[in-house]
Amino acid sequence: MPTVETIGLTKRYHEKAALRNISIKIEHEDFFAIVGPSGSGKTTLLRLLDLLDEPSEGKILFDGVEAAGSEKDKLALRRRIGVVFQQSAMFNASVYDNVAYPLRIRGVKTNQAQRVSESLDIVRLSGLERRKATTLSGGEMQRVSLAQALVSEPELLLLDEPTANLDPKNATIIEEIVSRVNRERKMTVVMATHNMLQVENLASKVAVLREGELAEVGSMEEIFNKPSDFLVSFAKLQNVYSGHAQTLGQGLASVDLGQNVRIEAATQKSGNIMIFIRPEEIIVSTGPVQSSARNMLKGKVTEVLDLNRQVQLRVDAGKEFTAIITRRSFEEMAINLGSEVYLTFKASAVHVV
Repeated sequence: MPTVETIGLTKRYHEKAALRNISIKIEHEDFFAIVGPSGSGKTTLLRLLDLLDEPSEGKILFDGVEAAGSEKDKLALRRRIGVVFQQSAMFNASVYDNVAYPLRIRGVKTNQAQRVSESLDIVRLSGLERRKATTLSGGEMQRVSLAQALVSEPELLLLDEPTANLDPKNATIIEEIVSRVNRERKMTVVMATHNMLQVENLASKVAVLREGELAEVGSMEEIFNKPSDFLVSFAKLQNVYSGHAQTLGQGLASVDLGQNVRIEAATQKSGNIMIFIRPEEIIVSTGPVQSSARNMLKGKVTEVLDLNRQVQLRVDAGKEFTAIITRRSFEEMAINLGSEVYLTFKASAVHVV
């Protein structure tokens, strides 16, 4: 295990369908992302894959065998699965006891201390074995939850928004860990998320859910090379462009976006690529800025949108760019429609998909 496959999977709660006719196939060693807005059915799908809930219709297959046997058979399958939910739930006990719990319920006694120690080392919490788990920070508790999921050495790891509401440090640690266990331990990972940067950085395949239905499924390239209007809308992807990249060395590439617009990106890819730049990562100024940023474009403001504490600008710089700045910056620079501005952004702000 796995391959994991769902065929016509449907789940209803009191006649209301949370999922409808979901058919996906997750291969061994995939890093499979399930994306979609809140209420689209991501958590429901993970609960079905973890065999916590029963489908109303359809099938779930693990290595071609339907997961619809006895409770004993389902329990045997569940013991091959690790899961981390959005909210970590800790026992009022030591970190060691929390991480060891999955081993104890499986009756694993051999090398228990060593496996707990190794799992805590993976999540960078070595030395906290005797601390009471409930006294840890939210980010640390989520890393304990991840250690719990990994200690039994699962073949399939399910993650439900594992970094939601975490500080950047803990979020980055968790992203690095799940990426590493996928690569090095050949562990199949399925992660529900609305964070498109996580999808870009981690996933090999993507399923997009919309109101309980499968809107799109495919490789990263297939989904993002021509992002659908729905994906662009819910993921708030802006400044999405196709272009032709030529490597420059030292981890940089020059990307020709057409219309005499050329930018540099932190990538080693070459040929036809798709990129996006988050509006918040573009610095707007009324004059050239001295910085280490590799990209500076000159253009004119064509649209101003009031976002209360922020202002969204649309700027024609050969290609149309969207940038978001604070209201204070907007007022201090006295920007109006037709104002000439400079757009500055780092090569690392150019995200290649």
